[in-house]
Amino acid sequence: MTGKLFFIALLLSLFIFAGCQTSHEIKVQPVESTHQVEVKPIRVEPIHITIDINVRVEKALDNFFDDIEAAENKIKK
Repeated sequence: MTGKLFFIALLLSLFIFAGCQTSHEIKVQPVESTHQVEVKPIRVEPIHITIDINVRVEKALDNFFDDIEAAENKIKK
């Protein structure tokens, strides 16, 4: 009985130590990649801005300055 027990203990210890000594190795090869980016020229165009002017204010200013210019012309003559 002691021989069988010794043999079983020996087998168990071999399985335990064999399991602890396994090693795994993973080989990974480097990956190389290249990218090409196409750059196109940018088209630049002028910007046109339209400004609406209040006609009443413009006419009032013209009338005001016309009066001043008329007075200057009278003084010069």
